[in-house]
Formats: sequence, structure tokens, C-alpha cells
Amino acid sequence: MPEKPPRIFPLALQHWDKRLDQIVEDTVAAPINVHQLMANNPSLLKACWDFRNHAVQGGTLGKRAGELVILRVAVHMQAWYEWASHVDRALACDLTIDEINQVLCYSTGQGWQAADAVLLRAVDDLIARHCLTEQTQIELAQYFSTEQVMDIIAIHGMYVILACMIKSWGLPLDQQVRERIAGQASERDFITAATRFKTTIDNID
Repeated sequence: MPEKPPRIFPLALQHWDKRLDQIVEDTVAAPINVHQLMANNPSLLKACWDFRNHAVQGGTLGKRAGELVILRVAVHMQAWYEWASHVDRALACDLTIDEINQVLCYSTGQGWQAADAVLLRAVDDLIARHCLTEQTQIELAQYFSTEQVMDIIAIHGMYVILACMIKSWGLPLDQQVRERIAGQASERDFITAATRFKTTIDNID
């Protein structure tokens, strides 16, 4: 038995399977590290691509709400790559850095509009209970359609999958993302806050 598990690394573009040519085109021949990682399984990446495009646009939720879902998943999963990548995307869709940092706080009692607060609590339900509680569904129905609630569940699931891959193989953050969020987010601060978030949940449970 080997002393260490095998590492899986991002696959350089020149080694991509021809089945992924459309994805190469979609990314203007500059896929990010997580896509290069998934390219080790071409069938999986190809099958996931439409879902990825739906999720990254926020589906029927729109980009802002979609980014809140993804950021909350990243905190639960303690996935720095995912968090940093979506700090970058969230800033681009008019979330402020103060709002983004507030996602790191478990409490939704202050500082959030009611729709945003229940959206974050929905992600908390999905991670902790693997379903939406009846009370959360009642609250969601005040602000979100059936399609949107289904997108909350689906987008959360997509980014749980990615976080598991990212954390399993220690995926490095893309350099261009690191440069864009410099001064806005750091790995050390994120890990500290995400650990505090988890401790809060554990104490509640």
C-alpha cells in the first residue's frame, strides 16, 4: 500500500480530450484550474458543463443570489479556492465586500434583507440536514418561486461537489483571481472565519 494517496493535478490544455473542444472554445482556451482538474475525467466535465453554466449564472435566482448560495457553501465546506473565486465573481455582480464578509457569520439576524437571510438559512439547512425544513420552505415561499427554490438546492449541490474535489486534491487558486482579490480576501482570514463558523454550528447542535 502506498504511503500517500495519489495526487490528481490540473490537466494542461494540450492534453485535453477532443470531446472537450467546445469547453475550450467557451473558456477562450483559458480554463481555470478547477476545469483543468475535472478535465482528468472528460466525460464528467462534458456532462457537467451545461449545469455549471446554469449554476454560475445563478439559474433563475440571478447572479447576486446565486453567488450568496455559493459563498455560503464555500464557508460550510471550508473551501478557500471556492470562496476566493466567488469573492471575485460576487464583487463583479454588485455584492459589496461587507456583504461578502457577512456571509462568514452564521447569524442572519442583522444586516440582511429578509430574502437574503432566508436564502442563507436555506443553504445552512441543506448542508446540515440535507433538506429544507418545513419552516424554511414556508419562509422561502414568500420571496422565491418553485423554480428558484429548486435552483437553490441544485446550485448548492454543484458547489458541494466542486468543494469536495478542490479539497481532496489541494487545488491551487488561479493566479489571476489571487491578484484581483488581493486586499479583499486572504486565505488565512478565511480559514479563521470558516473555522469559527463551524464551531458556532457545532455548539448550536
